[in-house]
Amino acid sequence: MTSSVPRLVIAAPSSGSGKTTVATGLMAALAARGLAVSPHKVGPDYIDPGYHALATGRVGRNLDAYLCGPELVAPLFLHGARGCDIAVVEGVMGLYDGAAGQGELASTAQVAKVLRAPVVLVVDASSQSRSVAALVHGFVSWDPEVRIGGVILNKVASDRHEALLREALESVGVPVLGALRRAAPVETPSRHLGLVPVAERGAAAVAAVAAMAAQVSDGCDLEGLLALARGAGALSGAAWDASEAAASPTHDRPARSAGQPAPVVAVAGGAAFTFSYAEHGELLAAAGAEVVTFDPLRDERLPPGTDGLVVGGGFPEVYAAELSANEGLRKEVAALAESGAPVAAECAGLLYLCRELDGLPMCGVLDATARMTERLTLGYRDAVAVGDSVLAGAGTRMRGHEFHRTVVEPGAGTAPAWGVLAPVKRVEGFVERGVHASYLHTHWASSPGVARRFVERCRTS
Repeated sequence: MTSSVPRLVIAAPSSGSGKTTVATGLMAALAARGLAVSPHKVGPDYIDPGYHALATGRVGRNLDAYLCGPELVAPLFLHGARGCDIAVVEGVMGLYDGAAGQGELASTAQVAKVLRAPVVLVVDASSQSRSVAALVHGFVSWDPEVRIGGVILNKVASDRHEALLREALESVGVPVLGALRRAAPVETPSRHLGLVPVAERGAAAVAAVAAMAAQVSDGCDLEGLLALARGAGALSGAAWDASEAAASPTHDRPARSAGQPAPVVAVAGGAAFTFSYAEHGELLAAAGAEVVTFDPLRDERLPPGTDGLVVGGGFPEVYAAELSANEGLRKEVAALAESGAPVAAECAGLLYLCRELDGLPMCGVLDATARMTERLTLGYRDAVAVGDSVLAGAGTRMRGHEFHRTVVEPGAGTAPAWGVLAPVKRVEGFVERGVHASYLHTHWASSPGVARRFVERCRTS
């Protein structure tokens, strides 16, 4: 099976060049033309896909060659791009930056090569003129397998500045497909972990995306970008399928006895818990669960009939007072955990399950406290399950990602969740009763048995 969905990768020489503005604006501009746009983000980032979803009306999806393996990049891309007219993939960091010490692994360049997609390089031109040619030439020649099909100049100061940049780039042989001026309305606020998520900004996020779309429409050659996208190479192989992935090793579809209701898995959402990969919910549903989203900031009770609970990442530290004030829900979460029901918590979810966060009472499921710090913990992790849990059997290997400015004390329970193998050997997280709580963000598409195991425990607990 082959697919020829038109596609582009939006990359840059470094972070801060304007990738998110250009990628999101391009997605929104193409969607405004009536095209079905499939949005993607290289790497583990949860925040940018929220802006992509707002721009396209479709779920933003991640393509992470470290968390999922290079072999799943194309199938996951094809899954997200089903039925779409074009796909736009926003890169991560600089074009050739990947997992530390791992060569090209998890870099935008690697993903572009796997997808056989042309790259558009977004260059911050604010402090250069003729030097832009040397910069672009270096990126074009570094890896001949990466096809840089065009350049978009960002933060251009004036018409004269633009003319100098275009003249310099004529010698490189890469077309300039856009030149964007500075525009304050396009700027999005940031805080300790990056951009403020869409779910917290409401109308302001809608206005920002509209401004991005207008800027890209006015300053970029949309026809040229579409033509470049249509020149992407054909992809062979099948799209990822949650039902197939969630099937048992014997390839039987998940089944339940006649008349047995689907177990209800409550998934935390709302402004405090915005970090999730769409494939997690799809895998839970494919494994036979009824997935119900609830908002711990607003809902005073868990969804009716909750058999299991998933609390992913987000910003509980920003909403600690509101989460603490929702005492009724905190007590329900504690009672559910005490009953032995399956509970999976990652990062923000870990903090929510602690006894307190920054001195404010939380759910008290774990005998641990959490607090904000100035230190950023960031990076990929190789991990192994220390013992059996509702997510994995002892010895299960998974890859994860940490991204937080908080600390939990103690950092691990008597039965830790993971033994982290790299970059530093240690144990972390908690396994207690049916609870699996950890700082590690994982992508279940890489180990779909996690979802199947969790749902089975929901049926039997």
